[in-house]
Amino acid sequence: MPSLPTLFFMAIFFLESLAAMLQNGFMAAVLGWEWARGRVLPMGDMIVACLAASRFGLHGMTFTNNLLIIVNFSYNAHYFGILWDFSNTLNFWLNALLSAFYCVKIASFSHPTFLWLRWRLSRSVPRLLLGSLAISVLTNIPSVIGHTITSHMEASQPPNTNGTWTEWVRIFYRNFFLLHEILVLLVPFLLFLVSTSLLMFSLHRHLRQMRCSQPGPRDPSTRAHTMVLKSLGFFLIFYSSYFPSLMVALTNIMTLQLHWYWAWQVVTYTGIFLHSTILLLSSPRLRRALKNRLQGCEATRCEGLNRGQIRGQVPPKGSEEPVQQG
Repeated sequence: MPSLPTLFFMAIFFLESLAAMLQNGFMAAVLGWEWARGRVLPMGDMIVACLAASRFGLHGMTFTNNLLIIVNFSYNAHYFGILWDFSNTLNFWLNALLSAFYCVKIASFSHPTFLWLRWRLSRSVPRLLLGSLAISVLTNIPSVIGHTITSHMEASQPPNTNGTWTEWVRIFYRNFFLLHEILVLLVPFLLFLVSTSLLMFSLHRHLRQMRCSQPGPRDPSTRAHTMVLKSLGFFLIFYSSYFPSLMVALTNIMTLQLHWYWAWQVVTYTGIFLHSTILLLSSPRLRRALKNRLQGCEATRCEGLNRGQIRGQVPPKGSEEPVQQG
């Protein structure tokens, strides 16, 4: 039986995963529907739509896999591992692409290479999205092969046996897969770090110039830049913790019964969840869709309450008091 702290962090993790799936599903549905209808989406919204769909799948598979393990349901975890590796790799590349896109669009650097990247990246977003998908598929091929080989070896090996050749193959695959996973995720992670750091440096320099020219902490533009810097710094810290947490998870040195494992999972996915919240609230298109949805739900609820009140005020047939005749 798990301890009380373990149950507490497990409950937070599953509630957080459900909220993240709802949030990312809403973002992907709104932007994807407008994209499918033929409307021209901004390049940034295209990346956000694909990133939201990737995160929806990542949270969904993590939620389902952990839930099935907890209830001791017999299933083939290798297929979940393959899908999780693919979604995780795609999420890293799309997040790096979004950070690079915002960096070249917002940062104010006058270097010719940076200006060329700004011109080139703004016109290559659809191809870069397809490239991220292709890279995620190709880099996931060793994972598919390794999971398939491991699955067949475990199925063919008799129970309570320790075959030397089988154990050597398993150790080789585990070390090769870990090194491969580190290299696959390290490239987009470094791209994300460089892009976000350059953007924060540019915003900080611009904010310092604004404070020198227009002193005053209550200036709306200054406060907006300060909030952007704080949100970027917050996400940089939390998303940076996601990379080592994956390395720890891949080594399988923690069990699901340890409360600090679940606490680490909560902290890790909180950063991704809050970044999706920032993307949702910073997009006028998504904010408008969310406001319309909330207003529609509120109108439906008020209409239901009004109908209930009207039904309560109208007496049923045959319930009228008889008229006394003198």
